[in-house]
Amino acid sequence: MSVAEPHSTRKRNTQRPVFDPDRLFAEESRALQDTFLDRLRARLRAGALLGWAAAGCVGQGSCLLMPGKMFRRFPLFFWSVACRILNIEVRTLGERAGSLTPRADKRRVIYVANHSSWLDVLVLGKVLPAFFIAKQEVRHWPVIGYLTFLGRTIYINRNRQEAGQDVENVINQLRKGYDIAFFPEGTTSKGNGLLPFMSSLFAIAKPVRRPGEPKADDHPSCIIQPVTVAYDRLEGLPVGRHRRSFVFSWFGDMDFGPHLMGLGKWRSMRATVMFHPPIKPEDYPSRKALSNAARAAIEQGSEELRQNRLQDTTHS
Repeated sequence: MSVAEPHSTRKRNTQRPVFDPDRLFAEESRALQDTFLDRLRARLRAGALLGWAAAGCVGQGSCLLMPGKMFRRFPLFFWSVACRILNIEVRTLGERAGSLTPRADKRRVIYVANHSSWLDVLVLGKVLPAFFIAKQEVRHWPVIGYLTFLGRTIYINRNRQEAGQDVENVINQLRKGYDIAFFPEGTTSKGNGLLPFMSSLFAIAKPVRRPGEPKADDHPSCIIQPVTVAYDRLEGLPVGRHRRSFVFSWFGDMDFGPHLMGLGKWRSMRATVMFHPPIKPEDYPSRKALSNAARAAIEQGSEELRQNRLQDTTHS
């Protein structure tokens, strides 16, 4: 089948040729470079990233013994260096709602973002002073599991029986004054669209109460800030659907090692993080409505970034 199908003699609903850019590439083709220098670059970067991860375990462990906020500052530094090793430039758009110091209104910030790759943790970890929520399996990953543990990642189970306890564990961190970040899609995607959001974790901002049950006085007041992450430049050029899916995205049964090696062959990349205006949970009647509002903001931002409709503003 050709990429552009000619007009048939029969009447059709449209008078334009059918064009599908994805037909230009087979899914097996990963759009990767494969010269000797590319392979060497990938090996050096993978080795440097592994060495830095080991050093990060020692660094974060030491910071936990120090007074003050060093254990919260170190992850920002760690992920910044990790992005530099892979030569990922991080561009930020909009204003982040939270910081290491409390907000004037004393509200905690819950960041919710789209999820297409393990790279999202590096990119968001560089710009978000927050504790991440991750699935329980991450805790047992070599090196990364221990590093996320030291970084105070909150691990949750996916079974419904323990959902209530998971939410309570997250709320306890909010009570201590920490901001939280999580991926409501629950898993990674191809990066060209959003998966359905799971509204259950939005209970940390909008607890479920039975009719007639009084509001909990000790529940921290929160705001939700939707965040869009898009990988929009590869060696200075705009990223299309195919390369977004098979260079940056990590989904399905992809192995981590080959994906890292393939990514490391490219000389430079850019990720854009868009901070949307915060939304207040009390303005929505249910967790589902709150989840839908966050998803709509992230989806609109994702579409704008994929179509390169926004100008450069801030780089970090």
